[in-house]
Amino acid sequence: MSQSPYMVADRESLSSPGSQFPTTICAMAAPTQFPNLIVFDHPLIRAKVTLLRDVNTGDRAFRALLSQIAGLMVYEVTRSFVTDTITVQTPLEPCAGARLSQKITVVPVLRAGLGMTAGVLDLMPEARVGHLGIARDEETLEPHAYLNKLPPDLDAGPVILIDPMLATGGSAEAAATMLRNAGAKDLRMICLVASPEGVQRMGRAHPNMTIYAAVLDREINEKGYILPGLGDAGDRLFGTH
Repeated sequence: MSQSPYMVADRESLSSPGSQFPTTICAMAAPTQFPNLIVFDHPLIRAKVTLLRDVNTGDRAFRALLSQIAGLMVYEVTRSFVTDTITVQTPLEPCAGARLSQKITVVPVLRAGLGMTAGVLDLMPEARVGHLGIARDEETLEPHAYLNKLPPDLDAGPVILIDPMLATGGSAEAAATMLRNAGAKDLRMICLVASPEGVQRMGRAHPNMTIYAAVLDREINEKGYILPGLGDAGDRLFGTH
């Protein structure tokens, strides 16, 4: 059987001598045509994404699964965060430890981004939350912004952009541009499902931003929906489909 050009690298290539990836990592490098993309390879994520795709999965279960996947993904997304060494007093003796040294900002793209934000904040309750409202014109498929509420000092630390569906890439490109213009320097993105077209567009517009995706799907259709995808994440999340 021929291999899809959009499959992630296999486990053997990642653990081979000279590989830059440790064998314990749960995220895998995407093909060379997507140098800005990291696709996760974890049994829990694969199983939960399968349930999200299922048309019979209801709104309540969809919300829970989306939050759970975000929580699993955030471990790898935050791996490079900088820490300071501190000392705490245990019940027995002083002990050296670590704390995050920079402000963290999480920025969901409304509406669907809110569904992954809760899972991220469960792991990082100290993070600040900005909001970007970006709607896609269903005829032109181009985005337009209607809300921009961000902390004033985005350059104070990592900024995580959250948008579950990276389809045409228009909304994600607009959101990343808004964050860059607002001062974000350390910018990365979490999405649930990505398309090759969206990843390529983001690579051209923001080549220094890493995208973390639970899955890379085959393509987008003429209406801008990802195939096989899971439908409209916002509608399924909030029961408006």
